[in-house]
Amino acid sequence: MCGTPVASGHGHVVDTGHRSLMCSCRACFLLFTQDTAHRSRYRSVPERYLWDPERPVTGAEWEGLGIPVGSAFLLRGDTGVTAFYPSPAGATEHQLDPGAWAELAAGHPLLAVAELDVEAILFRSAERRVDCFLVPIDVCYRLVGTVRLHWTGLDGGHQVREHIDELFAEIRDKARPLITKAR
Repeated sequence: MCGTPVASGHGHVVDTGHRSLMCSCRACFLLFTQDTAHRSRYRSVPERYLWDPERPVTGAEWEGLGIPVGSAFLLRGDTGVTAFYPSPAGATEHQLDPGAWAELAAGHPLLAVAELDVEAILFRSAERRVDCFLVPIDVCYRLVGTVRLHWTGLDGGHQVREHIDELFAEIRDKARPLITKAR
């Protein structure tokens, strides 16, 4: 952002006006962590990973979203929720049925705590199981890049599945349980 060289373990800032991600030095990262109340165009990407062991998403709930692939991420913004899924051509936008989203969100507090524009809800449905995580949006960019880079043939091939498995294993290792207030 400012031209200062960044270290390999640097943070990211989202340009919400262009839906783009920028590498940032520590000073710029910290500068844009403070403006959440004023909805700045630039926002730092938090580094939290969460999951909700008490309220897992069911296969039927996942199917109710109508997403035609096994993994997708949902991003909350000022205008609502948008779903994206990785494809060999990049992130493909998918229109969600607002009623299906509202119904799912009502039963899953994790979906409501994602910070607008900078955190996403990442789903993966495989082998009769649905994984659901709150992740930094840059993880979703990584997922899309992984699919674009390693996709071969009609079904993606073995190599892309291995890389996606590695990414989700990393996410599971970093994820902490969502702590909700007692009911």
